[in-house]
Amino acid sequence: MIVAGSADFDLYRTSEEHEMLRESVRALAEAKIAPFAAAVDEEGRFPQEALDALVANDLHAVHVPENYGGAGADALATVIVIEEVARVCGSSSLIPAVNKLGSLPVILSGSEELKARYLAPLASGEAMFSYALSEPDAGSDAAGMKTRAVRDGDHWILNG
Repeated sequence: MIVAGSADFDLYRTSEEHEMLRESVRALAEAKIAPFAAAVDEEGRFPQEALDALVANDLHAVHVPENYGGAGADALATVIVIEEVARVCGSSSLIPAVNKLGSLPVILSGSEELKARYLAPLASGEAMFSYALSEPDAGSDAAGMKTRAVRDGDHWILNG
């Protein structure tokens, strides 16, 4: 019989560091983001208070590698930040989520010059990343998009 909490499941437990991060982000989110969540939704506005709180605590883009001024957090730490912010404000959770999603192509494939130019300001909170993904019939469903880009020699042909 396998009992929940037995040593067999230690591989799936979050580390002590991850749990400490969760506690600190939760406390910050409840104190500095939650009080503005309803107004952000009702007014349809950018959650500036959340951005300010996340930047002040270096939680807006924890995934940025250390050599570009970031915390160099792993994927699980990034998800914990997003999850804890989302507990109190779904809109505000998009700040760390979109910063990660928008900057990941630069992190994975950008030149050193490009990384230095864009990741350092992201890490310091001077800039944010974004991305565009939309079609009338697909919205943000990337798999449902019909527009295609096909390389044709030195050019691209866009259809859709």
